Amino acid sequence: MKTDRNVLLVDDEVEFTTPLAKIFSRRGLIVDTANSCSEALAKMATSPFSVIIMDVSMPETNGIQCLAKIRQQWPLSEVIILTGHASVNSGIEGMKEGAFDYCLKPTNTSELLDKIELAFEKVQVNHEQDS
Repeated sequence: MKTDRNVLLVDDEVEFTTPLAKIFSRRGLIVDTANSCSEALAKMATSPFSVIIMDVSMPETNGIQCLAKIRQQWPLSEVIILTGHASVNSGIEGMKEGAFDYCLKPTNTSELLDKIELAFEKVQVNHEQDS
């Protein structure tokens, strides 16, 4: 079973997600964005994404809390946490809560793309083991 190469970018900063979504689209990924955890969960409910890139610092529900909800409902999806340099501990906390990996903001696009590719590989293996 082949998994979709789809990515959901979750960040309340549209000026961050818009250009990143364009870069990912040019690399052949199917990309959508969400500005909050609740919007991300609604999009996941409609059409689950293989990989979710999620900022830690968001209003209402932070990225770590949202990660827990995603892992509970969609355990085969992988989440990469984005965190600022000052909050590396948030990235480590995310890994303890089940995130695939974390990346520091400002984001190195090629590093993030590499992590996305590795996450897709893990999703593929998880789907094969699940079937």
